Amino acid sequence: MLSDTLPGDTWPLGELTVSRFGYGAMQLAGPGVMGPPPDRDGALAVLRAVVDLGITHIDTSNAYGPHVTNQLIREALHPYPDALHIVTKVGATRDQQGGWPPARRPDDLRRAVHDNLESLGVERLDLVNLRVGDAQGPQPEALAEPFETLVELQQQGLIRHLGVSNVTVEQVAEAQAIAPIVCVQNMYNLAHRHDDALIDRLAEQGVAYVPFFPLGGFTPLQSSALSAVAERLDATPMSVALAWLLQRSPNILLIPGTSSLAHLRENVTGAGLSLSDEDLGQLGRIGR
Repeated sequence: MLSDTLPGDTWPLGELTVSRFGYGAMQLAGPGVMGPPPDRDGALAVLRAVVDLGITHIDTSNAYGPHVTNQLIREALHPYPDALHIVTKVGATRDQQGGWPPARRPDDLRRAVHDNLESLGVERLDLVNLRVGDAQGPQPEALAEPFETLVELQQQGLIRHLGVSNVTVEQVAEAQAIAPIVCVQNMYNLAHRHDDALIDRLAEQGVAYVPFFPLGGFTPLQSSALSAVAERLDATPMSVALAWLLQRSPNILLIPGTSSLAHLRENVTGAGLSLSDEDLGQLGRIGR
């Protein structure tokens, strides 16, 4: 059954309240997340529709483009509505080959924070996630020095709240021993549920968990199981996967991205699916 309201209710990020159903701006950049979008007016229309739909959580990074998505957000939405909160990410940059080399030295992070402030047109960033690891996933590395740099910038009044991204359980604990975090952003979906225990622990602490790649990495067998539930519900597999995430735990926030206005509305409507116990049982076996 479909809901006719924005799915997912809200969740507090510190003193900020955001819609659990958010929007990820990465796909607004050009191919490979490089350069301008092929349809700039369409990208601006999507961002304005995000706000019109009642979404109050936009995820971005100055590395997207680079600079492109932040500039689009500012052009479309500045001055920002009081209820809208923009989350950005630092810790990686772009090279001419389209790679994502790390940029986690103190000077890199200070520059990234100031670049985000300038490109978004704000005096303080609502939330900054420190991205560690690499394209292969989290790596066993210390994050104290880069995280402490962001804490310094927070103390200077440039950042409201901090989070971490692409991290291990140990790195979450390491960050929390230095300063409070309000979210963890990791890869997680029906097929990749390695963070199940972490999600539950963060929920007890009141910390948000923001999954990326909500429909990535399925085997053909797992994809068939998801498609079977979607067919029974007369919905798309993406809709079912998003709805499952919202029902998995109240601290899960979604940031599905799209450059299509129709796809945005489809995501919002689809994520409002109400999954039965039978649906949840069948889906739950995918990641086991």
